[in-house]
Amino acid sequence: MIGVYFSGTGNSKYCIEKFVQEYHAGAAVFSIENEELLRKIGQHEDIVFAYPVQYSNIPKIVRDFIINHQNIWKEKRIFVIATMGLFSGDGAGMLARLLEKYGAHIIGGLHLKMPDSIGDEKALKRPLETNKRLVANAENKIKAAVRELRNENPPQEGIGFFYHLAGLFGQRLYFPNKTRHYTDKLKIATQKCIGCGKCVALCPMENIDLRDRIAAADSRCTMCYRCVSNCPKQAITLLGKQVVEQCRIENYL
Repeated sequence: MIGVYFSGTGNSKYCIEKFVQEYHAGAAVFSIENEELLRKIGQHEDIVFAYPVQYSNIPKIVRDFIINHQNIWKEKRIFVIATMGLFSGDGAGMLARLLEKYGAHIIGGLHLKMPDSIGDEKALKRPLETNKRLVANAENKIKAAVRELRNENPPQEGIGFFYHLAGLFGQRLYFPNKTRHYTDKLKIATQKCIGCGKCVALCPMENIDLRDRIAAADSRCTMCYRCVSNCPKQAITLLGKQVVEQCRIENYL
Protein backbone atom coordinates (compact mmCIF):
# COMPACT_ATOMS: atom_id res chain seq x y z
CA MET A 1 0.00 0.00 0.00
CA ILE A 2 0.99 3.60 -0.65
CA GLY A 3 -0.63 6.85 0.52
CA VAL A 4 -1.14 9.71 -1.95
CA TYR A 5 -2.45 13.11 -0.96
CA PHE A 6 -2.81 16.78 -1.64
CA SER A 7 -3.08 19.07 1.38
CA GLY A 8 -3.34 22.80 1.91
CA THR A 9 -3.48 23.48 5.64
CA GLY A 10 -2.42 19.96 6.62
CA ASN A 11 -5.77 18.26 7.25
CA SER A 12 -5.57 15.69 4.46
CA LYS A 13 -1.90 15.00 5.11
CA TYR A 14 -2.59 14.39 8.79
CA CYS A 15 -5.54 12.09 8.07
CA ILE A 16 -3.82 9.93 5.48
CA GLU A 17 -0.74 9.56 7.68
CA LYS A 18 -2.97 8.37 10.53
CA PHE A 19 -4.85 6.01 8.22
CA VAL A 20 -1.77 4.45 6.65
CA GLN A 21 0.03 4.15 9.99
CA GLU A 22 -2.99 2.39 11.43
CA TYR A 23 -3.26 0.02 8.48
CA HIS A 24 0.40 -0.69 7.80
CA ALA A 25 3.07 1.11 9.83
CA GLY A 26 5.72 0.62 7.17
CA ALA A 27 3.73 2.10 4.29
CA ALA A 28 4.91 5.39 2.78
CA VAL A 29 2.87 8.52 2.11
CA PHE A 30 3.61 10.99 -0.70
CA SER A 31 2.23 14.35 -1.78
CA ILE A 32 1.23 14.74 -5.42
CA GLU A 33 3.98 17.38 -5.53
CA ASN A 34 6.67 14.78 -4.81
CA GLU A 35 8.85 14.03 -7.83
CA GLU A 36 9.14 10.37 -6.81
CA LEU A 37 5.39 9.77 -6.67
CA LEU A 38 4.73 8.52 -10.19
CA ARG A 39 7.44 5.88 -9.86
CA LYS A 40 6.09 4.86 -6.45
CA ILE A 41 2.54 4.52 -7.76
CA GLY A 42 3.84 2.24 -10.49
CA GLN A 43 5.23 -0.08 -7.83
CA HIS A 44 2.00 -0.48 -5.84
CA GLU A 45 -1.42 -1.92 -6.57
CA ASP A 46 -3.22 -0.60 -3.46
CA ILE A 47 -3.48 3.15 -2.95
CA VAL A 48 -5.13 5.41 -0.39
CA PHE A 49 -5.78 8.85 -1.89
CA ALA A 50 -6.67 11.81 0.37
CA TYR A 51 -7.63 15.32 -0.61
CA PRO A 52 -9.60 18.34 0.70
CA VAL A 53 -13.04 18.94 -0.78
CA GLN A 54 -13.72 22.39 -2.25
CA TYR A 55 -17.39 23.27 -2.80
CA SER A 56 -18.17 19.54 -2.82
CA ASN A 57 -15.70 19.14 -5.65
CA ILE A 58 -12.09 18.27 -6.46
CA PRO A 59 -9.43 21.00 -6.25
CA LYS A 60 -8.16 21.95 -9.68
CA ILE A 61 -4.60 20.88 -8.87
CA VAL A 62 -5.79 17.37 -7.95
CA ARG A 63 -7.97 17.04 -11.04
CA ASP A 64 -5.11 18.11 -13.27
CA PHE A 65 -2.73 15.65 -11.61
CA ILE A 66 -5.07 12.73 -12.24
CA ILE A 67 -5.87 13.72 -15.82
CA ASN A 68 -2.28 14.54 -16.74
CA HIS A 69 -1.17 11.11 -15.49
CA GLN A 70 -4.27 9.17 -16.48
CA ASN A 71 -2.39 6.05 -17.62
CA ILE A 72 -1.03 5.22 -14.16
CA TRP A 73 -4.42 4.53 -12.56
CA LYS A 74 -5.45 1.49 -14.59
CA GLU A 75 -6.10 -1.58 -12.42
CA LYS A 76 -5.11 0.25 -9.21
CA ARG A 77 -7.22 -0.51 -6.13
CA ILE A 78 -7.96 2.86 -4.54
CA PHE A 79 -9.56 3.90 -1.26
CA VAL A 80 -10.53 7.59 -1.21
CA ILE A 81 -10.43 9.88 1.82
CA ALA A 82 -12.14 13.27 1.52
CA THR A 83 -11.56 15.87 4.23
CA MET A 84 -14.01 18.73 4.60
CA GLY A 85 -14.96 21.63 6.81
CA LEU A 86 -18.68 21.53 6.01
CA PHE A 87 -21.06 19.12 4.29
CA SER A 88 -19.72 17.44 1.16
CA GLY A 89 -22.22 14.83 0.01
CA ASP A 90 -20.08 12.89 -2.44
CA GLY A 91 -16.59 14.26 -1.82
CA ALA A 92 -15.02 10.82 -2.06
CA GLY A 93 -17.31 9.98 -4.96
CA MET A 94 -16.12 12.91 -7.06
CA LEU A 95 -12.55 11.65 -7.02
CA ALA A 96 -13.68 8.04 -7.32
CA ARG A 97 -15.62 8.67 -10.52
CA LEU A 98 -12.69 10.49 -12.10
CA LEU A 99 -10.27 7.69 -11.19
CA GLU A 100 -12.70 5.04 -12.46
CA LYS A 101 -12.75 6.84 -15.80
CA TYR A 102 -9.08 5.94 -16.13
CA GLY A 103 -9.44 2.31 -15.11
CA ALA A 104 -9.05 2.38 -11.32
CA HIS A 105 -11.02 0.06 -9.03
CA ILE A 106 -12.53 2.03 -6.14
CA ILE A 107 -12.77 -0.12 -3.03
CA GLY A 108 -14.31 2.45 -0.69
CA GLY A 109 -14.54 6.00 0.59
CA LEU A 110 -14.31 7.90 3.85
CA HIS A 111 -15.48 11.41 4.76
CA LEU A 112 -13.67 13.18 7.59
CA LYS A 113 -14.93 16.46 9.02
CA MET A 114 -11.97 18.63 9.97
CA PRO A 115 -11.30 22.27 10.95
CA ASP A 116 -12.25 24.52 8.05
CA SER A 117 -9.27 25.78 6.07
CA ILE A 118 -10.85 29.02 4.86
CA GLY A 119 -9.17 31.38 7.27
CA ASP A 120 -10.54 34.67 5.93
CA GLU A 121 -14.26 34.00 6.40
CA LYS A 122 -15.48 34.59 9.96
CA ALA A 123 -18.74 32.71 9.44
CA LEU A 124 -16.85 29.45 8.97
CA LYS A 125 -14.72 29.65 12.10
CA ARG A 126 -15.25 27.43 15.12
CA PRO A 127 -13.89 27.65 18.69
CA LEU A 128 -10.51 26.02 19.26
CA GLU A 129 -11.94 23.27 21.47
CA THR A 130 -14.51 22.40 18.81
CA ASN A 131 -11.76 22.03 16.23
CA LYS A 132 -9.75 19.83 18.56
CA ARG A 133 -12.80 17.59 19.02
CA LEU A 134 -13.20 17.36 15.24
CA VAL A 135 -9.65 16.11 14.88
CA ALA A 136 -10.09 13.60 17.72
CA ASN A 137 -13.35 12.35 16.18
CA ALA A 138 -11.65 12.00 12.81
CA GLU A 139 -8.91 9.88 14.37
CA ASN A 140 -11.52 7.56 15.89
CA LYS A 141 -13.32 7.33 12.56
CA ILE A 142 -10.06 6.48 10.81
CA LYS A 143 -9.40 3.61 13.24
CA ALA A 144 -12.89 2.24 12.65
CA ALA A 145 -12.49 2.51 8.86
CA VAL A 146 -9.18 0.65 8.96
CA ARG A 147 -10.81 -2.16 10.95
CA GLU A 148 -13.56 -2.40 8.35
CA LEU A 149 -11.03 -2.39 5.51
CA ARG A 150 -9.09 -5.22 7.15
CA ASN A 151 -12.35 -7.16 7.42
CA GLU A 152 -12.88 -6.65 3.69
CA ASN A 153 -15.90 -4.44 4.32
CA PRO A 154 -14.52 -0.94 3.70
CA PRO A 155 -16.80 2.07 4.26
CA GLN A 156 -18.47 3.47 1.15
CA GLU A 157 -19.01 7.07 2.19
CA GLY A 158 -19.49 9.38 -0.76
CA ILE A 159 -19.79 6.44 -3.16
CA GLY A 160 -23.05 5.81 -5.00
CA PHE A 161 -26.11 7.50 -6.46
CA PHE A 162 -27.65 9.06 -3.36
CA TYR A 163 -24.35 10.53 -2.22
CA HIS A 164 -23.98 11.93 -5.73
CA LEU A 165 -27.33 13.69 -5.46
CA ALA A 166 -26.44 15.05 -2.02
CA GLY A 167 -23.22 16.58 -3.33
CA LEU A 168 -24.90 17.98 -6.42
CA PHE A 169 -27.76 19.68 -4.60
CA GLY A 170 -25.77 20.43 -1.44
CA GLN A 171 -23.15 22.70 -3.02
CA ARG A 172 -22.04 21.89 -6.54
CA LEU A 173 -25.08 23.24 -8.40
CA TYR A 174 -24.64 26.62 -6.73
CA PHE A 175 -20.89 26.91 -7.28
CA PRO A 176 -20.40 25.16 -10.64
CA ASN A 177 -17.29 27.03 -11.73
CA LYS A 178 -15.41 27.45 -8.44
CA THR A 179 -12.96 24.59 -9.04
CA ARG A 180 -13.23 24.29 -12.80
CA HIS A 181 -10.48 26.84 -13.31
CA TYR A 182 -7.62 28.27 -11.29
CA THR A 183 -8.45 31.62 -9.72
CA ASP A 184 -6.84 35.05 -9.94
CA LYS A 185 -8.54 36.30 -6.77
CA LEU A 186 -5.60 35.87 -4.38
CA LYS A 187 -4.87 39.24 -2.77
CA ILE A 188 -1.62 40.37 -1.11
CA ALA A 189 -1.59 43.54 1.00
CA THR A 190 1.66 45.15 -0.11
CA GLN A 191 1.78 47.42 2.94
CA LYS A 192 1.92 44.35 5.20
CA CYS A 193 4.23 42.15 3.14
CA ILE A 194 7.84 41.96 4.39
CA GLY A 195 9.15 40.01 1.41
CA CYS A 196 10.10 36.93 3.45
CA GLY A 197 9.30 34.60 0.54
CA LYS A 198 7.49 32.01 2.66
CA CYS A 199 4.41 32.09 0.45
CA VAL A 200 6.58 31.71 -2.65
CA ALA A 201 8.17 28.55 -1.26
CA LEU A 202 4.87 27.05 -0.08
CA CYS A 203 2.68 27.63 -3.14
CA PRO A 204 2.11 24.31 -4.97
CA MET A 205 1.30 26.17 -8.19
CA GLU A 206 4.33 28.50 -8.22
CA ASN A 207 1.68 31.20 -8.41
CA ILE A 208 3.49 33.71 -6.18
CA ASP A 209 6.82 35.43 -6.68
CA LEU A 210 8.74 38.37 -5.26
CA ARG A 211 8.76 41.56 -7.27
CA ASP A 212 10.93 44.32 -5.86
CA ARG A 213 11.02 42.28 -2.63
CA ILE A 214 7.20 42.28 -2.33
CA ALA A 215 5.07 39.17 -2.92
CA ALA A 216 2.79 39.26 -5.94
CA ALA A 217 0.26 36.68 -7.11
CA ASP A 218 -0.54 35.47 -10.61
CA SER A 219 -3.73 33.82 -11.88
CA ARG A 220 -3.14 30.13 -11.06
CA CYS A 221 -4.29 29.82 -7.44
CA THR A 222 -5.81 26.44 -6.54
CA MET A 223 -7.39 27.78 -3.31
CA CYS A 224 -5.40 25.55 -0.96
CA TYR A 225 -4.92 28.37 1.61
CA ARG A 226 -1.32 27.46 2.40
CA CYS A 227 -0.07 31.00 1.88
CA VAL A 228 -2.96 32.54 3.84
CA SER A 229 -2.38 30.20 6.77
CA ASN A 230 1.38 30.67 6.93
CA CYS A 231 2.04 34.33 6.12
CA PRO A 232 3.76 35.79 9.23
CA LYS A 233 2.09 39.16 8.67
CA GLN A 234 -1.35 37.85 7.65
CA ALA A 235 -0.99 39.85 4.46
CA ILE A 236 -2.76 37.37 2.14
CA THR A 237 -6.49 36.79 1.62
CA LEU A 238 -8.55 34.93 -0.94
CA LEU A 239 -12.30 34.70 -0.39
CA GLY A 240 -12.56 37.20 2.47
CA LYS A 241 -11.10 40.60 3.21
CA GLN A 242 -9.00 39.84 6.29
CA VAL A 243 -7.48 36.85 8.01
CA VAL A 244 -9.60 35.65 10.92
CA GLU A 245 -7.62 32.52 11.74
CA GLN A 246 -4.57 30.84 10.26
CA CYS A 247 -5.87 27.31 10.02
CA ARG A 248 -2.87 25.02 10.29
CA ILE A 249 -3.52 21.50 11.56
CA GLU A 250 -0.82 21.99 14.24
CA ASN A 251 -3.14 24.44 16.00
CA TYR A 252 -5.65 21.69 16.76
CA LEU A 253 -3.48 18.82 17.98
